[in-house]
Amino acid sequence: MAEPLTVNLGERSYPIVFGGSLTGAIRQAADVLLARGARVAVVVDESVAKAHAAMLDAAFGTAPRLSVPSGEGSKSVPALARVLDFLAEARLDRSSGVFAVGGGVVGDLGGFAAATYLRGVDYYQIPTTLLSMVDSSVGGKTGINIPAGKNLVGAFHQPKGVFIATDLLATLPPREFAAGMAEVIKYGLLGDAALFDQLETQPLTVGDAGLAAVIRRCCALKARIVEADERETAKEGGRALLNLGHTFGHAIENVAGYGAYLHGEAVGVGLAAAARLSQKLGYLTPADVARVERVVAAHALPVRLRSPLPLVDLQAAMSRDKKVRAGGLRFVVLKRLGEAMTQGDVPAELAAASFRAVGAA
Repeated sequence: MAEPLTVNLGERSYPIVFGGSLTGAIRQAADVLLARGARVAVVVDESVAKAHAAMLDAAFGTAPRLSVPSGEGSKSVPALARVLDFLAEARLDRSSGVFAVGGGVVGDLGGFAAATYLRGVDYYQIPTTLLSMVDSSVGGKTGINIPAGKNLVGAFHQPKGVFIATDLLATLPPREFAAGMAEVIKYGLLGDAALFDQLETQPLTVGDAGLAAVIRRCCALKARIVEADERETAKEGGRALLNLGHTFGHAIENVAGYGAYLHGEAVGVGLAAAARLSQKLGYLTPADVARVERVVAAHALPVRLRSPLPLVDLQAAMSRDKKVRAGGLRFVVLKRLGEAMTQGDVPAELAAASFRAVGAA
């Protein structure tokens, strides 16, 4: 079992607990709330609800549960309204707690509902996918998508605790595990060259004995970045570094239609595009770009679009990205493999060329 981590944010600090099965620890957290007269409500991915019914029963007993359809389509205004109605029907008050059990979609949706219901109630993250374990469950970013773009509506709302139970990955479809590896590769590229080298030498699999250690390593890196720049306000670097590959990836998701690519699949293509842009800016060599693409492909992720998407539409989607400041878009680029930085004033033709290199038309 990996050692717990603490995300140090003063009065908003919280633990990340790691283990194979954490049902007892989750039950204990729920019982603490119930013992003081608070209410507990559970928002769970419907696929997880079916695959792990016994765990949910053991952890939450008869606490009210809402199952949310799997997929990016649930990060939407109608789904948010449904969750808020559920919390009201469960009669949660400000002393209550919401447990979000699922991948990044349910974590973001449940977290945003908790951030907005009664102007904010406590919530706990129980990630069930690799992607959510290494990335979205940590850091307090919550939100939903709207037609104009991904995650354009949201709030910073830190959880009270994160429970990373790696046994839950046993039922994860291979495609979903691969999607999570996009975020693992991202961490290696932006701040852990040794991790990138490790993934290059031996691709990581769900049965790998070192998986738990890699998950903790990614969480530790993200925790330190979040502690230094919780609300992504740093003028350069900071939390924005976590968006490596995401400016391209979010545009792909938006133009292709949410759900056509899993988030990690779009990020895989986005990492390849970011590497190409880094080369065009003079930071990486062609050999570096080839290494990035080999590692991404070795983990069953795409490095090119499955079919061409209109460049003009991708550029329009990027112009609506959250990372636009004063009308200009900042990209996260690689100074070298294992070190990322933010850069504004990137010539539009270089970004366009990078998108064409991964299949934009």
